[in-house]
Amino acid sequence: MSTRPYVPRLAEAHLEQLFAGLPALSIVGLRATGKTTIARRLSRSVVQLDNPVEASAFEADADAALAALPEPVLLDEWQAVPGVLGAVKRAVDQGSGAGRFLLTGSVRAKFTGATWPGTGRVVNMHMYGLTVREIVGQLTGEPFLSRLAHADIDAFAAGADPPDLLGYIDLALRGGFPDAALDPSPDTRGAWLSGYLDQLLTRDLETLQENRDPHRLRLYFEALALNTAGIIQSKTLYDAAGIDHKTASAYERLLTNLLVLETLPAWSTNRISRMTRTGKRYLVDTSLVAAALDLDERAVLRNGDVLERMIDTFVLAQIRPEVALTSSRSRLYHLRTRDARHEIDLIAGLSGEDVVAVEIKSSSAPKRSDARHLEWLREQLGERFLAGAVLHTGPRPFRLAERIFALPICTLWG
Repeated sequence: MSTRPYVPRLAEAHLEQLFAGLPALSIVGLRATGKTTIARRLSRSVVQLDNPVEASAFEADADAALAALPEPVLLDEWQAVPGVLGAVKRAVDQGSGAGRFLLTGSVRAKFTGATWPGTGRVVNMHMYGLTVREIVGQLTGEPFLSRLAHADIDAFAAGADPPDLLGYIDLALRGGFPDAALDPSPDTRGAWLSGYLDQLLTRDLETLQENRDPHRLRLYFEALALNTAGIIQSKTLYDAAGIDHKTASAYERLLTNLLVLETLPAWSTNRISRMTRTGKRYLVDTSLVAAALDLDERAVLRNGDVLERMIDTFVLAQIRPEVALTSSRSRLYHLRTRDARHEIDLIAGLSGEDVVAVEIKSSSAPKRSDARHLEWLREQLGERFLAGAVLHTGPRPFRLAERIFALPICTLWG
């Protein structure tokens, strides 16, 4: 791919603020989402620990190798030499001052282990893929969910030239990996994504578990792609891949630890009974769905179920990075009653017990009936329900009901 200019990221200000007050900070996220690029801008020394030549000194004596480098030091793909964490811990304990060490990695497992030596010394920051808001340079202003909480439709503008359905499909197919999303050529973009997926399902997963069946793992990944943004029985997934429950659980754990798969938990409240507790599985990037299923615009348009899942997954990929950077401790959920009479794509728990709720539609002309589940939730929660939105592919925002609006998807970044 050709050299591309740096795209400023939403995470920059948050990263700089944290690093100015902390000695060591880790940036965790899916491989190739820009973690190293953003961390390099704050570093004097960069060590790529997935490079055997650079890793050798740290494998021999991590403390001495770390002490020899001018700070701030970036330790990229630290999980390739796990012993470096102990060296960082000891350096933090012996030294003083903020802004000394940055770690970047694409594996969650070692960050959550009970024996991880970074506890109390290294603070984690999750970084997701590129959003459209970043691509168009709209880095200022409140996050979408915060604007929605004000219940003011004037806070949402679609802009002069909003995308149509095909435009949204194109954005979803591009996804959030900078190397692919910013490439104007569909051919080279497709080749990059195909190669990325191959590496993910072979080399990257091999770092976490050996003796896998690559063919069965790919079939399982394809089943997840077909069912992204859905509540589905685990048996359906592992039957599709021809594996058993134990193997499927191991594969799901591996993909979660590699930050490829996330589960949106079910929301619950004591005001509403008989709520499902089953989470919704999402691949974190729509371009991986496209690569796994060999999708182009026509293929997405031909299959209404795939279209809805792609749009849903794309919207969450725009909202999720904003939530990860907020200080309000927002949490994202979905809602579904056990009898499936009521279902809402996205619930955001804000401060206290207040919520905002979002339905996601591929339609360009939503009707009030599309807001019926939001209206039901508003009646159940009263003033705790701050506002709701039906996100759609049409060109303009309008009011559907009290505190419920129809908003173009592009208002996520407008």
